[in-house]
Amino acid sequence: MRGLTIILASTDPERFYSALAIAAAQAATGGDARIFFEGRAVAQLADASGAPGDADRHAAGLPTLAQIRLESTHLGVKLIACQGGMALAGLEIGQLGPGVEAGGLVGLMTGLGDDRLITF
Repeated sequence: MRGLTIILASTDPERFYSALAIAAAQAATGGDARIFFEGRAVAQLADASGAPGDADRHAAGLPTLAQIRLESTHLGVKLIACQGGMALAGLEIGQLGPGVEAGGLVGLMTGLGDDRLITF
């Protein structure tokens, strides 16, 4: 199965949620999945406040943003924080939660191989 790489270039928590859901589905079916948080999107990794739609999700029996993040990483989804984005946000890797790696776009693109690529 081809891998999946998602570039998240938005600070919108709904896009963050969708990226996690898509990556989790890929991982649940046995494929490799990773999300690269480009630029200011990195700040979402440090924000534990959740998403505006979390109450509705919870009421509908769906996972909240924090829950789907945890589930996706348990499934093996890799979360990669843009090094430049960390600098922009004044964040260090240890502030982004467990399992987050630091990386850059050049490394991401040279390691893409035959992965499918989605950008949010």
